[in-house]
Amino acid sequence: MATFLYKLGRFAFRRRHFVVLIWVALLAAVGVGAASAPAATSNSFSIPGTEAQKAFDLLDERFPGSNFDGATGRVVFEAPKGETLTDPANRKAVLKVVGELGEGQQVGHVTDPYKSKSVSKDRTTAFTQVSYDVSAFELKESTRDALKDAADHGRDEGLTVEIGGDALESIPETGASEIIGIGVSAVVLVITFGSLVAAGMPLLTALIGVGIGVSSITALSSALDLSSTTATLATMIGLAVGIDYALFIVSRYRAELVEGNKPEEAAGRAVGTAGSAVVFAGLTVVIALVGLAVVNIPMLTKMGMAAAGTVAIAVVIALTMIPALLGYARGRVLGRTARKKLAAAGEDGDGAAGAAEEKPNMGTRWARFVLRRPVMVLLAGVIGLGAIALPVSSLELGLPDDGAKPTSTTQRKAYDTLATSFGPGVNGPLMLAVDAQDSDDPKAATQRVVKTVSGVDGVAGVTKPTFNKSGDTAMLTVIPESKPSSVDTENLVADIRDASDGLKADTGADTLVTGTTAMNIDVSKKLNDALVPYLALVVGLAFLLLMVVFRSILVPLKAALGFLLSVVAALGAVVAVFQWGWLADVFAVEQTGPVMSMVPIFMVGVVFGLAMDYEVFLVTRMREAYVHGERPGQAVVTGFRHGARVVTAAAVIMISVFAGFIGSSESMVKMIGFGLAVAVLFDAFVVRMAIVPAVLGLLGKSAWWLPRWMDKVLPNVDVEGERLQKPAAAGSAEGEAAAGDAQDSELSRV
Repeated sequence: MATFLYKLGRFAFRRRHFVVLIWVALLAAVGVGAASAPAATSNSFSIPGTEAQKAFDLLDERFPGSNFDGATGRVVFEAPKGETLTDPANRKAVLKVVGELGEGQQVGHVTDPYKSKSVSKDRTTAFTQVSYDVSAFELKESTRDALKDAADHGRDEGLTVEIGGDALESIPETGASEIIGIGVSAVVLVITFGSLVAAGMPLLTALIGVGIGVSSITALSSALDLSSTTATLATMIGLAVGIDYALFIVSRYRAELVEGNKPEEAAGRAVGTAGSAVVFAGLTVVIALVGLAVVNIPMLTKMGMAAAGTVAIAVVIALTMIPALLGYARGRVLGRTARKKLAAAGEDGDGAAGAAEEKPNMGTRWARFVLRRPVMVLLAGVIGLGAIALPVSSLELGLPDDGAKPTSTTQRKAYDTLATSFGPGVNGPLMLAVDAQDSDDPKAATQRVVKTVSGVDGVAGVTKPTFNKSGDTAMLTVIPESKPSSVDTENLVADIRDASDGLKADTGADTLVTGTTAMNIDVSKKLNDALVPYLALVVGLAFLLLMVVFRSILVPLKAALGFLLSVVAALGAVVAVFQWGWLADVFAVEQTGPVMSMVPIFMVGVVFGLAMDYEVFLVTRMREAYVHGERPGQAVVTGFRHGARVVTAAAVIMISVFAGFIGSSESMVKMIGFGLAVAVLFDAFVVRMAIVPAVLGLLGKSAWWLPRWMDKVLPNVDVEGERLQKPAAAGSAEGEAAAGDAQDSELSRV
């Protein structure tokens, strides 16, 4: 692989005009496609194989045109202090708003609170439910405006009016902090390279790669029914890895220049060595993201596939466009001071060897410190991350409802008012679908269901059943005593489903529990059940991949265990902030609650891929030094001398990019942005920078042990670029002198 990538790098360097033109043309093409594509209007959320989804499908089939999965809005009315909603003036104001709501576009049905018994016992509070013919993300802005206007008209009459439900949901905003993250990345790159030219390349290529990826997602959003968060998460991951991959290749190119190689040769060697690490690091990320398909949640699968595609684009751009840009920059990627030192070293006749005689850098000093005290560093890292991981023991999973929104929002005010006046269960009613086709008497069977469910502990009330035209299927609503996102409601759903098994045996009617609350419970269970198989698949495939890269058993094993430690610690931090409320004000978390069900499994996938990035980049350089004859301890120091500064910069960049998404208005994006930023912090600076060298120092030569039979079976991908060193070693002194002269000429020109 190193030889192929070496040739690719040199080709891109020579044909730089062609390569850059291809990428710019591709960006323009997908940009036009995104601009002309119909806007994505659906955020459909189906969970194949769950009882809640089966019930929705059944109701759609038996009650055609009812749109049970359509958007809903709950308009909550409160009478002025000292008055009631049954007073003639207030009653007239409420009915006026209800009538106005019924005249709106895309409205399917509006309930009359006085006829549907939706007035509180003290008659101070009432609510009407607006059912729409389309989903929340298919609602027109004019429809939402009409809903808000009707509420304003009720307020003009002196009532307190708030709106709940998903009808007000809109596409989330990321916030200005995303731009701040890119700005921080730019500053880190300038400090790392000491050259504006070198700093600009990773940013430019990453932005082009993300532009192509996100534009492609936008163009396909309507056709593939992609969710609104798909592009946001693809941007988050694609931007972070795009900058990092380019950073490693540019850094290696600079090192090759310092060693005396001509610019074209340096570009080839940079792509052949660092580019090999980029390929395998990218593969681990892609495996982790594509592996999300095992969960069998279409939305999550599409998110993973879209993000994986963006990562793949980032890899290809780093391997082709970076060497093309290096063809324009040549020696200007080095800072002015570095160029002067290199030119002076050449004039003195010492060449690169003279330039290399410098005092040990921070990476070298840190590696030597760890190797002197490996046990102490190892224990400190493991115990520290273990302590941060402790909150995971109280992890609660769920999907957010209006109760998780900030208290300043109208949705939260409506939620709290309903909970106070009608009980918390009103905010999360359960829907029961009774399939009585196989029953001798469907109505009698349905009444038996109503009676049985009414007697289940935790049920506050059951509505009268509504039958379809053929009379063989009924729908009814169950009001729990507990709030939607609670263990009590989860237990209630389980109890009703247990009771339905006996009802089917007695009556022949099949009772299915659905509704938003039941769907959320089923999603959480499905994600929990899929976590272990997903971990086994992803870690297993990546373990085999890393065995091929490092030709070792213990190094991949250490990498996998280190990942598990960092991801559990990151989840512990998520629980502490978003569930317990620690430092909630610092991270603008206005409302604590259960951790979103999708966050742990998504974090596992993404963090695993990113953790393997640093493992590949850092340990590949150690492997390279070991293969070229250095002792195990020396190889660790060499890896840190060349890689620690760049890995540190890459981690800071990735942390800043992920942290930028903490400003998102979408709770899932905010939570994932925080979790990924913390995970990279732990993995890069504790696991890879401390635990990895400590473990390698303790293992010594054993770290690189591989059984002979396995050595013969595994393909040799030459990720450390050993084959690229052989031609150089066989070169004549005359050729080396000529290369040095050419390098001096290149540097003198810039």
